[in-house]
Amino acid sequence: MAANPMQRKARNSFLLGMLVMLLISGIVIALLFMQLMNKTREEQEELAASVNAYVLNQDVKSGQVITTDMLTIQTVNRNLVPSNATSDLSIIENYALQDKEGNAIVTKNKTENNQTVPALYITIDNREYEVLQEAETANYYIERNNEKEYLELNSVPLIAKVDMKQNTLITTDLITKGDNLVQDDVRKQEYNMVVLPMDLTTGDYIDVRVMFPNGQDFIVVSKKEVEIPNIAGVDSEDTIWINLSEDEILHMSCAIIDAAQVRGAKIYATKYTEAGMQTAATPTFPVNAGTSALLQSDPNILESAMAEIRNRYNNGNSADLRNNYINSQIEQQGEQAQSNLETQMQDSITNSKNSRKEYLESLMAPATTE
Repeated sequence: MAANPMQRKARNSFLLGMLVMLLISGIVIALLFMQLMNKTREEQEELAASVNAYVLNQDVKSGQVITTDMLTIQTVNRNLVPSNATSDLSIIENYALQDKEGNAIVTKNKTENNQTVPALYITIDNREYEVLQEAETANYYIERNNEKEYLELNSVPLIAKVDMKQNTLITTDLITKGDNLVQDDVRKQEYNMVVLPMDLTTGDYIDVRVMFPNGQDFIVVSKKEVEIPNIAGVDSEDTIWINLSEDEILHMSCAIIDAAQVRGAKIYATKYTEAGMQTAATPTFPVNAGTSALLQSDPNILESAMAEIRNRYNNGNSADLRNNYINSQIEQQGEQAQSNLETQMQDSITNSKNSRKEYLESLMAPATTE
């Protein structure tokens, strides 16, 4: 039966619509496929151009020790990463190694089995040696004169050279090796008679100096990291904690006694502006004869420190400074010097007791809720 013109027209329109729909669908599918392919290619290219590197997960100050808990792995574009950035924590840890003589351990690449791998090297007597590790004992050694020479390695602190914000990419140019290894004779000391900079905060580095009325100014101890006690949520105004070795403790004690006996003398702190990049100043304060003798006979002082003490105080300049000015000033003031000393020592004791009382009261105070 022949279809009437209306049915034939409707069928042709339906077939034409289906054809157009199929054509449009094909175009859309083709475009989507092309976009998917482009996105996949871009992801592959981005992945190929990406590397993992360590970034800071918090702000750090210049001179602050960087520990592994401050670091986080982050994926970044290879083209934006310096060549001395790394995602290998062992390289950062190895960067902080040195032997007991202070020779630094460095990480360099070497070729092994047609592959480039990192290796440790140390320079001793102007000759570079590869640092190897025994699988059985985990001891480090070098091969010298065809014999194993074992190394005693120390881990030194890694210090931020400059202030860095969170998410800063860590490179070896931004960190340096610390020079404040914790030795057996180091103790945390508390002082409340040091005049402090107005903006001093925990983590800052200071020199402690003593100044006399005629302008003579001496460095007593240098480049010490400060911790300020916190009482009831408020930093102490006059008390600091610093880590000192046995000889530095005796230096501070001698300087405190001298300053207390000379009217107009003061002990004060000066702050390092870029502690991570500035080297420690050389102490110049000449101790008295009694302290010098004690320093040179104290069994708690390390041999290296004793050698430095002998070199520093057995020369004529220190003795002249001591005898010509400091001792003469103390002798001129006579009984007044002793009175000043007793007053300042009593004030120091009272301040310590009051600070301790406030601290203990803050621990017992009930926590406030907002």
